[in-house]
Amino acid sequence: MATEGSLTPAQIGATLNLPVWVWLVTIAGLTAIICFDFYLVSRNPRHPSLRECTIWVCCYVSLAALFGVVVLLAAGPQYGGEFFAGWITEYSLSVDNLFVFVIIMTSFAVPREYRQKVLLIGIVIALLMRGAFIAVGAEAISRFDWLFYVFGAFLLYTAWKLLAHSDDEDDEFKENAVLRLAKRFLPATDTYDGAAMTTRVDGRRMVTPMLIVMIAIGTTDLLFALDSIPAIFGLTKEPYLVFTANAFALMGLRQLFFLIGGLLDRLVYLSTGLAVVLGFIGLKLISETLHHHGVPWAPEVPILASLAVILGTLAITTVASLVKVRRDRSRELAAELDEPDTSDTATAQAD
Repeated sequence: MATEGSLTPAQIGATLNLPVWVWLVTIAGLTAIICFDFYLVSRNPRHPSLRECTIWVCCYVSLAALFGVVVLLAAGPQYGGEFFAGWITEYSLSVDNLFVFVIIMTSFAVPREYRQKVLLIGIVIALLMRGAFIAVGAEAISRFDWLFYVFGAFLLYTAWKLLAHSDDEDDEFKENAVLRLAKRFLPATDTYDGAAMTTRVDGRRMVTPMLIVMIAIGTTDLLFALDSIPAIFGLTKEPYLVFTANAFALMGLRQLFFLIGGLLDRLVYLSTGLAVVLGFIGLKLISETLHHHGVPWAPEVPILASLAVILGTLAITTVASLVKVRRDRSRELAAELDEPDTSDTATAQAD
């Protein structure tokens, strides 16, 4: 616990003192957007077009940017920078999560026309659980500032784990404990019944694979929060900014899934880039906590510097990934052109 007269990182960040109505209006606005999105999906379940997904993703990105500008104008550049840094980091981690979502959809053989609904409900579940996680985390760090050391160490461990497994190709989905329990205690059918989550078989009510895959999406995203929530707490200690950054990162995930689903294989260095970002935030979190505990050699990192590191790392990662994929394809094409035609050789020898 911090001594009287000193401020912990949590106390320094939590100075917005927002009234309750701001929280209520924000939650109501986000809920309205999600409900409208759900209405569109339920009214016409189908595989969305590339143009439709592009428009929706641009809309969600524009909404997040507009919200960040409002924060910037109303609360100042510090909090505006914190929101943008947190949102960009969460959005980047969400892109990485799409790899797993693709595997889940394939493993459960979800019909293409119902994948939108699965993603949307799974995202809503994840958002609700993240909200509870953020509330608990904010209260905990406001009381026990030593948790910042734990968060920082966990982010460094996560960064190391990403680097150590960045070259592994794991195309199998590993079920988590919640999903295993659900499959064990919920009587489920082997086939889908449209988009229904329950159905009757011989007069007995049973769940369909649709419910199981939604649980898989929601709980898997909650596991991702174990990385992303500490990461954003390393950029801002204000619970309002933590929640809204997560909400805006998650809301556009459904359309992003269909928009870049075919491009994920090209982002070969994404895990490496995210490892650098998480490692940087972990070091930043530990250094700033030491600084506020009176350690003179531990520096504070300005939020603009953090934002520059995050954007720079992601930009370099994207460009390097695209360059590598292009070079690999050029080498494969050159190898195919240089490879002798064995069928013609065999025919000539036979003659």
